[in-house]
Amino acid sequence: MEYKLMDEVSSLLKQNKKVAMAIVTKVEGSTPRNEGSMMIVSEKGEILGTVGGGNLELTTINEAKKCLKEGKSKLFKFKLNDQGSLHMQCGGDAEIFIKIFNPNHKLLIAGGGHVGLELHKLGKMLGFYTVILDDREEFCNKDRFPDADELNVGVIEENIKEYSIDSNTYIVIVTRGHQNDENVLREVLNKGAKYIGMIGSSKKNKYIMNNLLNEGLDKERLNKIYAPIGINLGGENPSEVAFSIMSEILMVKNEGSLKHMKEIKGCL
Repeated sequence: MEYKLMDEVSSLLKQNKKVAMAIVTKVEGSTPRNEGSMMIVSEKGEILGTVGGGNLELTTINEAKKCLKEGKSKLFKFKLNDQGSLHMQCGGDAEIFIKIFNPNHKLLIAGGGHVGLELHKLGKMLGFYTVILDDREEFCNKDRFPDADELNVGVIEENIKEYSIDSNTYIVIVTRGHQNDENVLREVLNKGAKYIGMIGSSKKNKYIMNNLLNEGLDKERLNKIYAPIGINLGGENPSEVAFSIMSEILMVKNEGSLKHMKEIKGCL
């Protein structure tokens, strides 16, 4: 059973899905299951394995769902008697550790042009689950992006509208035209991504933002968009532009700052 559970965890992570594993780490006295008993809980609430059934298992499942939402692992201690919150009759004590397996951070690249290509290389090097979206098959194929985790050919704003986006997602909008950029931004603005950046000049970005404001989109959310995208590192070729974008993404992801380490820690 343990091997089957680990295989399922591996399968869900390969699908870039979060999963919780509950493990009985310590028992004292009479308990329904032995140390090492395991159960996994998916984000959809699907269960595989068992930690003992009854109120103990029901409570563990509910706590696992909370841990999944928070993205944090936790240790729980249960008294299996009338005095405990579970009101069970076993009489013993049990400790259950809920381990959360988080998938790789997801990088959605809307546009498979020169900058998108370089971003994909950097994203894979840094361990991101990378997704390429473009409406041109010649710019969104396995030959061009051999290491991409997903390739989505078709109308970009329609494909990204249907895509699952959450706080583990980083979106870069680098399509082949300002209208496509605007359409994509409109679809992803309110979907809870950790980061949304859009390429282009200040003039172009201001034009798009005003259009979306006039449509009634939230000004505060629009102000959080990184546009123009990237950190001012200098350089203009696609590799350098992509590096400045990825630097900004890493700053957001790791809650970094625009300071030299020398300023933070000094050298003497």
